[in-house]
Amino acid sequence: MPKFYDENLIVGYDTSDDAAVYKINDEIAIIQTLDFFTPVVDDPYTFGQIAATNSLSDVYAMGGKPVLALNIVTFPQCKDMEILGEILRGGADKVKEAGAIIVGGHTVDDDEPKYGLSVMGIVHPKKVLSNSNAKEGDILILTKPIGTGLINTAIKGELASEKEINEAIKYMAMLNKGASEIAEKYSINSCTDITGFGLIGHAFEMAKGSNVTINIISKNIRYIEGAVEYAKMGLIPAGTYRNKNYLNNQYKNNTTDDYVLDLLFDPQTSGGLMYSLPEKEGLKLLSELNENGIDAYIAGYVEKFKDYHIIIN
Repeated sequence: MPKFYDENLIVGYDTSDDAAVYKINDEIAIIQTLDFFTPVVDDPYTFGQIAATNSLSDVYAMGGKPVLALNIVTFPQCKDMEILGEILRGGADKVKEAGAIIVGGHTVDDDEPKYGLSVMGIVHPKKVLSNSNAKEGDILILTKPIGTGLINTAIKGELASEKEINEAIKYMAMLNKGASEIAEKYSINSCTDITGFGLIGHAFEMAKGSNVTINIISKNIRYIEGAVEYAKMGLIPAGTYRNKNYLNNQYKNNTTDDYVLDLLFDPQTSGGLMYSLPEKEGLKLLSELNENGIDAYIAGYVEKFKDYHIIIN
């Protein structure tokens, strides 16, 4: 892909960041992102909510606030248009919850439904969060449990219980707005959201971009109910294998159970934010997140680069 250069481009795609950031003036920079995918649940309204939440997340990962959104839709003409209406309604409700507005979009006739958003947000140019500024001594705070890829695979196999499905939907449709607003008060060095590349994949991007080693504390990671059991069963989504292959020989694994790696590489849909910040600040942030009902926890820590960008303990 050709590279573009502009003195006002604060964040491009060189560091595999979550969105692009462009400076307008000394007070305002715009954040631009786009995401869409095929249905992960049967209910069209819920799918719309999840897809919109996932798209909006990139703006929060950059430290910004969503402002405008455009619908991106592919949908077969032979299907009931009321289904599409429910998808769009679900997306619109989440955009409204985020405090943004939908101003249009584009629809293409396709055999398989897909939905998402192109989102524009705003942020102060000096308050942009990047995934490439983690510092030695930082701790990593993750704001959601992981395991949605495994649960979605179990749903397709008609193995997931109603309780497991509802918990997965709860987290996938949960905006990262609350966590982002709380984190604004703290000295965040780096941030990313955990989505399709899994926890390890996104941690690797942060570590490589920051030229540090990130230690993942596997026993600290929290999982959506049922995810561990499905990983032990070997009910693994194809994306997990792709994530593993992509990072082949680029991480050190000190764990002894193969299923742990499957959990850590599990591709997430609308996952949480992962913040890298000094330990003292991080513990305060963690406490405030928990006090406000956000199931945040310490996922690891950052140290000087030593042989591998990712070490799993």
